[in-house]
Amino acid sequence: MTCRAFTEAATDYLEANLRFTLWLHYEMHLGTCRGCRTYLRQMKQTVRVLGRLPASPAPPAVREVLLRRFRAQFPL
Repeated sequence: MTCRAFTEAATDYLEANLRFTLWLHYEMHLGTCRGCRTYLRQMKQTVRVLGRLPASPAPPAVREVLLRRFRAQFPL
């Protein structure tokens, strides 16, 4: 398994939505790849932090600023 393949399906791994054979490949890769262990730890931390945010939506002005920045960073 490559690091790219690992990161592309990390959400499925965290949500336990992988076939057993693919899960086994993930486990083997994690055992040998420090970078992917770090990536996975960061993903778990992000999920925990985002889970603590209030359920209310962001104020419209904040939403617009974030969307503008995102679109500038990742134009279509």
